[in-house]
Amino acid sequence: MSEKRPGFNRQTGPARKIHENASNDSQNGIMCRVVIAIPDISPDRPVLIAGPTASGKSALALDLARRQGGQIINADAIQVFANWHVLSARPSPPEEAQAPHRLYGHVARDADYSVGHWLREVAPLLHNGPRPIIVGGTGLYFTALTEGLAEIPPTPPDIRAEADDRLATDGLAGLLADLDDATCARIDTQNPMRVQRAWEVQHATGRSLADWHAKTPPPVLPLADCHALVIDAPKDWLSPRIERRFTQMVRHGALDEARANLPDWDPARLSSKAIGAADLIAHLQGHISLAEAQANAVIATRQYAKRQRTWFRARMRDWHWLNAADI
Repeated sequence: MSEKRPGFNRQTGPARKIHENASNDSQNGIMCRVVIAIPDISPDRPVLIAGPTASGKSALALDLARRQGGQIINADAIQVFANWHVLSARPSPPEEAQAPHRLYGHVARDADYSVGHWLREVAPLLHNGPRPIIVGGTGLYFTALTEGLAEIPPTPPDIRAEADDRLATDGLAGLLADLDDATCARIDTQNPMRVQRAWEVQHATGRSLADWHAKTPPPVLPLADCHALVIDAPKDWLSPRIERRFTQMVRHGALDEARANLPDWDPARLSSKAIGAADLIAHLQGHISLAEAQANAVIATRQYAKRQRTWFRARMRDWHWLNAADI
């Protein structure tokens, strides 16, 4: 690219985009507009920043908060948990000192936490305090925020236990076999958490997740009322970053975090779904080497990033797309 990225205006935000190109998802044929630079951003309007893991979205949010002001609000389903700071790639203490950060590490390791919990916690932050800059990689959080969320009753413990047993015994296929086509079309069928959630809803309420979603109330933050940015991070650009980052995580305390979780480790907990957690625990238990744990975690992270990209391209076509390499 021969053009130089424009500067950032403190009053209006990053400069206007200077070029657009088409990015094609070869798997589903979805064409998205990928832009080189960030559009003008009003300092008093909410900002949403989505992107796959390791794509630089948190750095972009912090840069925007430093320049324009605002509070950074987490939209990552694992970064809410207190027991994984390094492994979940939460902002570091020096980064947190540069701008207010909300909904990071505030949930106990053994607690349940759903998109409904998150939406109820984020709603008052939209109107109280500095301008919200909501950043993360959990696409379902952003969809609930901008499209609405059905008020589904909590899952009873016995249904949750049955789902856990079914997943352990029959895998994803066993749960998916009970779901209707409409629900399967709405969820990430490769994501165990999403599949199990859909199965639990259907068995606890007698209604499919798709049926609940069809009766969704208005959104808390309509897309038209905010700046919505999504980072496009191609595989060839992102994969080396993922590998480097996990190596750094291990150097900077991820293994110590795993060691602290070892005494009461429970793989069924939501917090235990942190990518790399089970692998590091397996290493500490003597089942695999540290090199194997790191390799497994890198592969899992790449697979997760692929699922994120697929979700974003399918559900965020109306967002403003950014080229990760040019941010």
